[in-house]
Order: sequence, then C-alpha cells, then structure tokens
Amino acid sequence: MKIATYNVNGINGRLNVLLRWLDEAAPDIVCLQELKAPQDNFPLKAINDAGYNAVWHGQKQWNGVAILARNMKIEEITRTLPGDDEDVQSRYIEALINGIVIACLYLPNGNPVPGPKFEYKLKWFDRLAERAAILLSLKVPVLLIGDYNVMPTELDVYKPEKWINDALFKPEIRKAFAAIVSQGWTDAIRTLYPDEKIYTFWDYFRNAYQRNAGLRIDHFLLSPQIASALHSGGVDRHVRGWEKTSDHAPVWIQIDKK
Repeated sequence: MKIATYNVNGINGRLNVLLRWLDEAAPDIVCLQELKAPQDNFPLKAINDAGYNAVWHGQKQWNGVAILARNMKIEEITRTLPGDDEDVQSRYIEALINGIVIACLYLPNGNPVPGPKFEYKLKWFDRLAERAAILLSLKVPVLLIGDYNVMPTELDVYKPEKWINDALFKPEIRKAFAAIVSQGWTDAIRTLYPDEKIYTFWDYFRNAYQRNAGLRIDHFLLSPQIASALHSGGVDRHVRGWEKTSDHAPVWIQIDKK
C-alpha cells in the first residue's frame, strides 16, 4: 500500500498538477494540506473521476485538509483536533481506511517569533501530543501524516544557521516534535534515510529549488502496529519542478499491509 502526503498550496489553482501526479504516482491513500478552498468548493467530481473517494475540511482562503483513498471506503472519525473548542482553523482530519487510522494534519507555521502565532503553534503541538498518545493507546495501526512545519534536526534544513530564529526551527518546536516521536512513533522517512539530506519543500524565491535549498517539513509518524510494515519511501521531487506547482513536493511511503 502506497501512502502519500502533499501540501498542494491551493487545490483548485493547482488541480491539474494534483491530477497529473495522482495519475503518475497512483498512491492508495493521500493526505492533502493547504486546500485554500471553502468546504463547498472542493473539486470532488474531479477527484472522483481520478478514482478517489475523499473526506475534507475546507476553509475560505487558508488552511484546509483532505484525505483521499483509491477504491477504498473512508470512514471519517473527526475533523477537529481536540483540546480547544474555540479553534476554527481547518488543520486536522482523521479517518479509518482499511483498518488503518489516518490523521492528516497541517500544523501552524508560527511566525513571527515571538508572538501569538508562535504561542498558537506551541499549544497546537500540545494538543497533537495528547491526541497522539490516545491514538497510541488504542494499539491499532495509526499514521500521523502531513505538513508539520518543523525541521526536526539540522540534517533537515539547508543552512540551518539561517533558520535559528524561525518558528519552524526554534528549539521549543523541535523539542515538541521529538516529544511526540518519543511516545513510540516512527519517523518513517528519517528511518529509511538516517543520514541523508531529504527535502520536501523549496521556497519560490531565490531559486531555492534549482539550488536544492530545501527543508524537510512533511512527515509520516507511524505507530508500532504498522511501523514494522514500512518497506520504502521517498519524495517525488520532480513534481516541484512542474509548471504552476506547489512549493512542496509529494512525499510517500510503501507499507506491506497484510
């Protein structure tokens, strides 16, 4: 089973790119972030015509997450991250697909630092840690997938010295990510490539893609019940070079689901 995550940076404006990649890569399950579309403006027909079912949580102009599944039923569990009833940002959706719990997330950016956006990011991480612990306690296959807006180590960022004051690389944020992993989750891509520079995002400015000045901010965290089935994974880096593409590239893993 091939499972992927892709921050599309506007699903309607980049629909042709998404559909082209879906046709080329043929993932079984896909988590999408940054839909930037209201709930009633999700391109469901085009997604269905491509062979995928979908659940999504949209939001006008910003945010938005979705889960797609090819020829499989999706049973939505929740579309909010517990812990803050006043949080209206569409950044989390959770579903059951073929016996696997899929949590698709788009963690806040957090800039500028210091400030309310950074505090919101820290609190969101706390809520995610609480949810992650609950999901682990179920002792079922679970994947926490998406754009975490964090580079966990210096290996995950081009020229780390330039990012020391950025919310994506602040020690508090890296510590929050590490705390979730330490609950018993497996960082799939880093497990597969323990010593390699693997990037999933390249800014539109300063020829970042051409210079490979990237960041690894899109992650898969696997529960023990499915981590042992991890077979392979990678980044479809070439998609970042397509015309009118997102500043992220699709990231995928292959698991041997019995």
